[in-house]
Amino acid sequence: MSQLRVALPPLAELELHSEVSCAWLDRHGQVSREERLTLRRLGQQPKQPPLLCFLHPADSLLASIDLPPLPANKTAAAVQCAAQALMLGDSSQMHIGHSPRDASGQVQIAWVSRQHLQRLAAVLKQAGLSLRGLYPAPYSLPVLPGVVACVADGHLLRRESLNSAQVEPLLGAEFDEASFAADATQRWIGPLPGWGLHGGLQQSGGEQRGWGRAVGCVALAVAVWVVGLNLYAAREARQGQQLKAQMSQRVKQAFPELPVILNPLQQTRQQLEQRQKGAVDDPAQNFNRLVLQAGTGMPFMAGSVERLSYRDGALQLALLSDANRGGNEKNWQSTLAQAGISVTADDEGWTLRPSDESSANTNEDDSGADDE
Repeated sequence: MSQLRVALPPLAELELHSEVSCAWLDRHGQVSREERLTLRRLGQQPKQPPLLCFLHPADSLLASIDLPPLPANKTAAAVQCAAQALMLGDSSQMHIGHSPRDASGQVQIAWVSRQHLQRLAAVLKQAGLSLRGLYPAPYSLPVLPGVVACVADGHLLRRESLNSAQVEPLLGAEFDEASFAADATQRWIGPLPGWGLHGGLQQSGGEQRGWGRAVGCVALAVAVWVVGLNLYAAREARQGQQLKAQMSQRVKQAFPELPVILNPLQQTRQQLEQRQKGAVDDPAQNFNRLVLQAGTGMPFMAGSVERLSYRDGALQLALLSDANRGGNEKNWQSTLAQAGISVTADDEGWTLRPSDESSANTNEDDSGADDE
């Protein structure tokens, strides 16, 4: 697989027109072409693979620390604490990367400004380029027996192993030429370490994608709330039915003379009023008879009666607004007529009275009409 490796200028100075050193590696990992291009021109070239970028030596802040064997999550926390002692600025403004712990207990760490990472991401996006990896400058060097080194922009780059490397400023000191890469193209062919600093750019993208996850969580919470609300409503409905059944049973126990319970609260109140008034037996018997015939001949009324009223020997059943007023009225009215009960409909529901009283009233009305 071919690679495109890029040596970046200082991130604080990075612009779309900044020139960068580019090297194209073939399938065998050898340099096939080198060129200096601006990021804009590099993005205009067709079919460019994702970039493997190497920081400028001034941005390549590296250190090595000793750590005991720790779980992965605790290793990351220990690295954060150790890096704080090495930084001059606020560690919360830095993205910190680290290598795995080697056999000698060494962990290589590197850090870079989060603000500079955001600048790099913005410029690459403007150029239409994508990033595959971001590493400190020395990790472009090959890994050979001994130490491999080169000079870049007034800094000495040293690579000792796959994960271990150093960056030192040149202060006019002499150095051993034998330790340097023999060919200039060799500075591009080093194997990539198993860690880098590109995670800081991925985290920035993750923050933007976090809105989608947040919306998904909100939608899930709403769905759970709706399901819970429906379950709560169903439970409350069951409890209401159970309470109504318990009330009917208790009224039946308190007033065994009631033949049927249509409206527990209303019938209880009427029974108490009759007892307080010392009602005579005949009206009470007539009331019980009418209630019994209503419960027997009009079974569809159970649970549909809003109010009972008994006056002048007639029982009025006021129905709920959404109550069923009955199926074939002729069938059950004829049944009640055979039992001596007449039924008339009104705006609120039904009125029941003994048939003889109805006949008597009818006769009186007819006689009155004749008298007129």
